[in-house]
Amino acid sequence: MNIIINEELRSFIDPLTPVEYAALERSLQAEGCRDALVLWRDVLIDGHNRYDICKKHGIPFRTVHNNNFAALEDVMLWVIDNNLARRSVSDFQRGMLALRKKEIVAARAAQRAAGQGAAPDDKAAAAPDEQGADPADPPWNTREDVAKAARVSANTLSQIERIRKTAAPELVDAVRSGTISVSAAANVASLPAEAQQAAVAGGRKELQQAARQVREQKGSARPKKDITPETAEEQVRLLRAQVAELKDRLATMMTENDVLKQKLANLGAA
Repeated sequence: MNIIINEELRSFIDPLTPVEYAALERSLQAEGCRDALVLWRDVLIDGHNRYDICKKHGIPFRTVHNNNFAALEDVMLWVIDNNLARRSVSDFQRGMLALRKKEIVAARAAQRAAGQGAAPDDKAAAAPDEQGADPADPPWNTREDVAKAARVSANTLSQIERIRKTAAPELVDAVRSGTISVSAAANVASLPAEAQQAAVAGGRKELQQAARQVREQKGSARPKKDITPETAEEQVRLLRAQVAELKDRLATMMTENDVLKQKLANLGAA
């Protein structure tokens, strides 16, 4: 059987941690591969880790085909929706998936809109409704729509979008592993790529210090003014931003505290 691995589809899912991978490996060796791998034509769309382990140890597996998709983009949307619904997926990964879905949906809407310029007999088939949007799709017009689908705040989604656009690959990996928070990584992502890589290489302490320095520079660059939210929604948005900033500060202080405790312990043992 010729099974094709599409790396873009595979990238939609964070890799398992070594502990998770080892647990799955033990389970498959002891019990076999009970769940079938899902294919679209010859492309594997669900079960990448199980497939790798089964190949590695020669474990038999079953496959089922889902050929209801017209194009690879349909497969991508199916994979994204499946993973947006999983509780084990992190806020960061859900945000990344939702932003990718937004791009696919927007590209399709643009294609449908372009199709409306075709011959009159083709317009009805090219445009499901007057706005060129597929009625089966939820609204994806605003950041709030995408944030709702990802189950994160609009502010968090903005930070994830900044990371997605400007973060070095090493910084993205640090967010995925939990080494640095989304809000702190969004600040570090504003640095040049070399500075980001150096901060990641320095570990959690260096990352938090870099995030704090960027935050302080931003704070000193803008004039201080009293902000009086006019609506309840603006008050909630402001309070959430303040909570996120306080969490970053607390995480930085806790890390510095741990470092000082270790230094004291080393001095006491000397």
